[in-house]
Amino acid sequence: MSDIILFAAFPYVAVVLAIGGGVYRYRHDRFSYSSLSSQLLENRALFWGSVPWHYGITIVLLAHLVAFLVPGVWSHVIADPMTLYTLEVIGFALALAALVGLLVLIVRRLTKPRVFAVTTTMDWVLLAVLLLQVVLGFWVSLAYRWGADWYVHTAVPWLYSLLSLDPQTQYVSSLPWAVKLHMLNGFVVIALFPFSRLVHLVALPFWYLWRPYQVVIRNRGYRG
Repeated sequence: MSDIILFAAFPYVAVVLAIGGGVYRYRHDRFSYSSLSSQLLENRALFWGSVPWHYGITIVLLAHLVAFLVPGVWSHVIADPMTLYTLEVIGFALALAALVGLLVLIVRRLTKPRVFAVTTTMDWVLLAVLLLQVVLGFWVSLAYRWGADWYVHTAVPWLYSLLSLDPQTQYVSSLPWAVKLHMLNGFVVIALFPFSRLVHLVALPFWYLWRPYQVVIRNRGYRG
């Protein structure tokens, strides 16, 4: 029964919360659809935390996404032992970079008074959930090797069963507790999406990629 609640019902609840909450927030508080950056308050620690965090977590998530979208191609690629070993080492390094970057960002919010003052309760909740997720991912990559392989045969078919509205919990029920918690916590992140700064991910200025060039000229005589 617990597996049905956690791995069959909870993912749908998380997705419904993310979509419904996101739409509601956009319609009633559109201005808050941003990261509410604190860069102007303190920039140095932000740089050393933000760069490894964003690069590390983005590449790791892309690897998860590729394995999910094209599991056959992924399985063919990692069939070569050397490729599998290489991906394992790279994934471990990226997870470590993301963990270090996130810790720097947390310490920054704790130790910089002006940044601490603008940090909300939801910010702390989000940081705690993200830290748990990264620590679990780091631990899984360290303690349960060859995740690039068994991920395709456990998490991927489970996720596809959720998409087909026919949850098959047997794919994940026998996994170690750390792996299962890592999967469930991912849906906690999704559920928090519309209630936190994560909403800025859907508000990035992609239109900058195709807008016309702007020419900015400074008027030195202007005193206004």
